[in-house]
Amino acid sequence: QVRLVESGGGLVQPGGSLRLSCVASGITFSDYEMAWFRQAPGKQRELVATISRVYTPSYADSVKGRFTISRDNAKNTVYLQMNSLKPEDTAVYYCYTRLFWGQGTQVTVSP
Repeated sequence: QVRLVESGGGLVQPGGSLRLSCVASGITFSDYEMAWFRQAPGKQRELVATISRVYTPSYADSVKGRFTISRDNAKNTVYLQMNSLKPEDTAVYYCYTRLFWGQGTQVTVSP
């Protein structure tokens, strides 16, 4: 049974930082490309960042230079370091791999 469990969301002021974590179970983690998506109220879910099995990252233009995706295969965990947060980053953030989704973690950026 595949499980993806996110954590690390919360309320932060503009310009602040948060680090999201996603712990995977039920898969051979090192074999899987991992991704973070987000969905803001009234909007479609969008891809934020991916990291390949060989640690190659890619980012949506809207987060380039501010967000960093990383992975720790020994801990079956993928991270999303989010810096210089903006109100438009407010969304539920989801961990994803090969048709499996986590439950999401809320990120709210507000004064």
